[in-house]
Amino acid sequence: MIWNFGDIFDALVEVLPKEHPALIHGDRSISWGDLDRRSNNLVQSMYENGAQAGDRVCFYMRNRSEYMEMLIACFRGRLTHVNVNYRYVAEEIKYIFENSDANVVVYAEEFRKTITAIQHQLPNVKQWIEIADQSSTTMRTGYEVLAENSHGRWKPTKRSPSDQLFIYTGGTTGPPKAVMWDHHNLREALLLAARAIGPVPENIEELKEKVFHDGPGEVMIPACPLMHGTGLLTAINAICNGGTVVTLEAASLDATEILRSIQQHSVNSITIVGDAFAQPILAELDAHPKSYDLTSVASVISSGVMWSQESKKRLLNYIPQATLVDAFGSSEALGFGTSITSNEHSASTAKFLTNDYCKVFDEDDNEIPRGSDKPGFIAFGGPIPLGYYGDEIKTSETFKVINGHRYSIPGDYCKVTKNGTLTLLGRGSACINSGGEKIYPEEVEEVIKKYRGIKDALVVGVPDSRWGQIVVAVVELEHGSALDEERLKAFASQTLARYKLPRAIFRGGPPFRAPNGKANYKQISEYASQLLAADTKAE
Repeated sequence: MIWNFGDIFDALVEVLPKEHPALIHGDRSISWGDLDRRSNNLVQSMYENGAQAGDRVCFYMRNRSEYMEMLIACFRGRLTHVNVNYRYVAEEIKYIFENSDANVVVYAEEFRKTITAIQHQLPNVKQWIEIADQSSTTMRTGYEVLAENSHGRWKPTKRSPSDQLFIYTGGTTGPPKAVMWDHHNLREALLLAARAIGPVPENIEELKEKVFHDGPGEVMIPACPLMHGTGLLTAINAICNGGTVVTLEAASLDATEILRSIQQHSVNSITIVGDAFAQPILAELDAHPKSYDLTSVASVISSGVMWSQESKKRLLNYIPQATLVDAFGSSEALGFGTSITSNEHSASTAKFLTNDYCKVFDEDDNEIPRGSDKPGFIAFGGPIPLGYYGDEIKTSETFKVINGHRYSIPGDYCKVTKNGTLTLLGRGSACINSGGEKIYPEEVEEVIKKYRGIKDALVVGVPDSRWGQIVVAVVELEHGSALDEERLKAFASQTLARYKLPRAIFRGGPPFRAPNGKANYKQISEYASQLLAADTKAE
């Protein structure tokens, strides 16, 4: 039993109705037949212009049909997907292109200014493919011409289960790193949750047989960005089941568009990121409780940030037939555990039912038995990535061999009971998780400390009901200097993506550092939380 996503797609197009929609974005629908033809043309064009098997293709765009279309082209052509966080500023974008050794960059027209600013510094990128805005008069240029022009059927070299897909993650330490997944292990990881529910196709012939008899799969919306693992991997799952992926047009979260799209396309599944998405959706439903038909929704899936039980219960008032799935995983390991909530079953926030692949280790790599009160690092010993691209040191730190078995240990603290219930305690480092975005405090601190008059700075994550955490900075000023919060934020925005910027900046507080120089994050976090609460109360 081996898997390759290109082979899976080729098998599905043989049995699915050619006219059945595969991708929907706004008023535009791309059928499975069109997706077959257009992805074939894109592969052919990239190879004709110098691409080779294994080349890295950077995806620099918001959610749109072209993202999934180009992804399928990469799968079929043995090219490696590289996600790019479109919230990054130019220097951060350049870092991803360089760090991944990108050979092809596919970008949306709205990001042309950034591309123009850094293009001349990236001689290793051989192809720059621009996707025109759908309202543009240049729709028949760039990407669209490549997708529509054909010189015949592209004949691939034999695909391999070792073909790769990159998922860049902010991680818990240092700059973003590319998690290298091979096709076979990623497919196996995605099947873990499905196997827990019932039988699944265990090879491509069984998959073809199932789709042939049962028909097309579910219609799903990745409400969160495809450039993050949560949205990307659930969308891949939908395509691998012969389903339809509906992407949203709004540049940021638009609860009205989400709910209208569910009704318009009879959506079965939606992927969100915890309360950061659930709360705006609930606000719209509360304001217009009878405006939307949501009877088609069978499941809502969340991962990447806390999803409170209170929000789940409120959501079930509007979709009582649905199952709410809270998945605990990371780019480095899928399937740590799931928390299922429905009208027949309830669970507590941050508690997940784990599986036999999961173990808990202390800082010395000693296994902590289930049922112990001692917290430890969760480790996953099932199908896991190859490691981080170009970073053997970080690979050895996260993907450890313990007692002869290789585990992924991303750094989450937890406890596990004897019956396998996992309680998530948080990151073992100071990593901030805000709305699913991982933010490394020292990166923000170093930028703030470059501002005139700042002697020292610490950045912490303060709990927030919507975002999980928000970024707050506490600074120590040079003698005689004053804090101008807005100017400091403006200075930092020149280097950092907007979501990394502190929501608030305070001065003073407890000692910033211990005698050994280590940051005093715990006390600074408590201090920042108190000041933020006082400010909120005053408002």
